[in-house]
Amino acid sequence: MIVLKSVKEIEKMRQVNLIVAQILEVVRGLIKPGVATSELELAAEEEIKKRGVKGAFKGVPNPQGFGEPFPANLCMSLNDEIVHGIPSEAKKLSSGDLISIDFGVYSQGFYGDSAISVAVGEAGDDVHRLIKNAEESLAAGILEAKPGNRMGDLSSAVQEVVEGAGYNVVREFVGHGIGRDLHEDPQVPNFGTRGRGIKLKEGMVIAIEPMINAGGPGVKLDSDGWTARTRDGSLAAHVEHTVAITKDGPVILSRLG
Repeated sequence: MIVLKSVKEIEKMRQVNLIVAQILEVVRGLIKPGVATSELELAAEEEIKKRGVKGAFKGVPNPQGFGEPFPANLCMSLNDEIVHGIPSEAKKLSSGDLISIDFGVYSQGFYGDSAISVAVGEAGDDVHRLIKNAEESLAAGILEAKPGNRMGDLSSAVQEVVEGAGYNVVREFVGHGIGRDLHEDPQVPNFGTRGRGIKLKEGMVIAIEPMINAGGPGVKLDSDGWTARTRDGSLAAHVEHTVAITKDGPVILSRLG
């Protein structure tokens, strides 16, 4: 069931998503070669406590039905890891890496969710191009998030940008509705056909999150039951915004400014 949000509820969600964006920027500022991903997790934990909110991901049950609940506040996916990478002391950043960070919080009865991909140190053009394409595909999807459009219009816009650059969208993981629950209806795929799918309505709030591979679209899951990576070992990028569909068009709730 798709739950439509009122103007007041969307404003609350804006406040929650601003906290997500602020904490992500704190974490972004700490990214440099030699830093362990566990250090970034600790920084996020401190910011969560400082703001009196709850991390959205820590303790989430494993959707695959095996493995432990997610053990951290940040999903930190490095290079060929697509999503749901787990922070650790052993996983240290090196110059040239690509790190994707997915983060959410719960406050005032609502969830916020966003993701960024960042080039570490002196990264090559391949890293920068992939991140730029992910961000451009997200922007293209957001432009289609308006009343009267179909989900396929949004999904196809993402896919066209990604595949137009010679990359591939991940099909096993998709975006989602968001509100009083972290994952609500509808699903928001990053591939589709224009004119198809559910009609987008004023009051819908969705998390649009392109996950793209530099190589093939294939995905494999690590033995931890969480970390998803590219099957061929190619680089992956993941970006995300929480977006409200309003009568005036899309409003990005998780963007600073």
